[in-house]
Amino acid sequence: MDLSTQVGPLTLKNPIILASGTYGLGNFTHLSALGRRVSQLGGFITKTITLKERLGNLPPRIIETASGIINSVGLENPGIEQFCRANLDNIARLRTTKIISIGGITAEEIAEAIRILQKYHYRVFDAIELNISCPNINKAGFCIAQSPKETKKTVQKVSNVSKLPLIVKLSPNVTDVTKIARAALDAGARIISLINTISALSINWRQKKSMLGGFTGGLSGPAIKPIALKMVYEVTQKTNAEVIGIGGIMHAEDVLEFLSVGARAVQVGTLNLVNPFAVFCLPQEIKKKLSNERTKSIKNFISDYRIE
Repeated sequence: MDLSTQVGPLTLKNPIILASGTYGLGNFTHLSALGRRVSQLGGFITKTITLKERLGNLPPRIIETASGIINSVGLENPGIEQFCRANLDNIARLRTTKIISIGGITAEEIAEAIRILQKYHYRVFDAIELNISCPNINKAGFCIAQSPKETKKTVQKVSNVSKLPLIVKLSPNVTDVTKIARAALDAGARIISLINTISALSINWRQKKSMLGGFTGGLSGPAIKPIALKMVYEVTQKTNAEVIGIGGIMHAEDVLEFLSVGARAVQVGTLNLVNPFAVFCLPQEIKKKLSNERTKSIKNFISDYRIE
């Protein structure tokens, strides 16, 4: 069965992409067997990189909750210069679609980070995922992707700088995600990925404090899948966006649900923290799920099983 799929200008060997922040920066050369496994998937996305080094939030950074986790990592990363020096050669060896996640507080910061990336051998990457939706970078939890105006401004500025296709990662912490998606598309986004984590809080009432060092965090895992499915459905129904679905994908069945509401591929995140090898079983599990269906490819499945 042909598992390849097309998302905007990207051709993936299968619809499974390792989500940002769940498989390190991409330094797999000291684990060559792992690097070969990563190369069997549809794609790999780096941890989000910012213009300058970020130390991230104080611990505790991850709390388990019902059917998921809340993380408050705070975009810890070495900054774009150090990232490029340390990782580009290793990432280039991966034989899969390679995407760099870039974020920041302002449009200017993000654009400058991309300018620096492009001073290096940026063609290592096939696309940039613009992370404008992380809820873990300030106590209020506000992000660029909660405003159509700020989203459009940021994507326009980045589009004028970037030589790579742009994927824009959106937030579920909004009233109408389709307005944000339209703003991103109008400004030059090629692909929309959604959803990012849901702003959340875990409390120790005896100690009268949050369980997280960053106070609030982002909820991910199976608990958010129904919300993610609804938002992917809304965006694909009401816009012309090509979408990568994210949110609570643990099994092949979950992948097929996202594809049936309009996604062309999916990102797998929390599963990697539960079992870092489980994601590599998903392509074969998908084949088994579809073996009794009258479909010969993922592309056929996406067209034949689409929920309207």
